[in-house]
Amino acid sequence: MIFPPFFKAIVAQIPGARKLRNWHVKRRTWREFPGSGEYWERRYSDGGNSGSGSYGALGEFKASVLKRFVKQHDVASVIEFGCGDGNQLRQAEYTSYIGLDVARKAIQLCRQQFSDDATKSFFLYDPECFIDNAQLFRADATISLDVIYHLVEDHVFEQYMAHLFQCAKRFVIIYSSDWDIITNSPHEKHRHFSHYVESHFSEWQFLDKVENPFPLSKYPPPLGSLADFFIYEKIAAK
Repeated sequence: MIFPPFFKAIVAQIPGARKLRNWHVKRRTWREFPGSGEYWERRYSDGGNSGSGSYGALGEFKASVLKRFVKQHDVASVIEFGCGDGNQLRQAEYTSYIGLDVARKAIQLCRQQFSDDATKSFFLYDPECFIDNAQLFRADATISLDVIYHLVEDHVFEQYMAHLFQCAKRFVIIYSSDWDIITNSPHEKHRHFSHYVESHFSEWQFLDKVENPFPLSKYPPPLGSLADFFIYEKIAAK
């Protein structure tokens, strides 16, 4: 049944009607959400990008932190879990780099941008099929930038974290929010991931936190962000 506009306007004035409608819209949105991997494939294929965090002031901030850390700690090789459209990578300086992403279109975009750069390689990342018993994917540092809070499925998050730490020889660098926050966005699930690291990766120790200079509490989107840098170092074997 199709209701005329005036009827919808009257219903909207009923106490609780708007809340009920918002709940229905949210429920429908979540029901139609294709999953984190398919979401990003569709987003890039439809002409979207990696998000505001990879551009502008936030992108520059992340690049400066990574450049400084790589230089100070003599990091020769990096594997990035979630390379995205490559814009953040354009600002980086790595001796050897491997970019992984769940979206085929993202890998294609990176291939086009860095086709003449022999220091960079890219691979399609399927967490269900990433079985690296021979430890072929190993680097001084692994990095995760604005990815963790987009892993809405618990099992995908757990697989991702296992691979992220498994592939790092010395450092794991994470840029993410670190609180359990409920949002209306179906492609976001903010997690207190540092607690997960503490309980699941005992051979790693927290090294440093670099706070984002554009916190969401002071800067509205798209500049503001809930994320900060969290850096972990592998505990030397005795």
